[in-house]
Amino acid sequence: QVQLVESGGGSVESGGSLRLSCAASGYTRSSVCMGWFRQAPGNEREGVAIIASDGSTTYADSVKGRFTISQDNAKNTVYLQMNSLKPEDTAIYYCAAAPKRGVRWCVASQISDFINWGQGTQVTVSS
Repeated sequence: QVQLVESGGGSVESGGSLRLSCAASGYTRSSVCMGWFRQAPGNEREGVAIIASDGSTTYADSVKGRFTISQDNAKNTVYLQMNSLKPEDTAIYYCAAAPKRGVRWCVASQISDFINWGQGTQVTVSS
């Protein structure tokens, strides 16, 4: 059974940093396309960053230069390092997997390609 468990959320002031973790079980992380998404109250869920098993990545324009997605295949874990946080980054952050997306197509994935989701972790940034 596939399971994704996020951790690392919390409350920080504007300009602060947080590191989110997503521990995956039920499949070998090294072969799966993974992503971070977020949803703020009243907004649709949006993509933040995606990482393929070969390490290639893509980011939403709103987080480029501030957020970094990374992976530790030995630990079956994906991370999201968030720096220079802004109040508009406040949201529930979700980790998700797109196991049917191959390496070549991973970073071009749409949200509908991600079929396994974690429970989410709250990130709150105060001004």
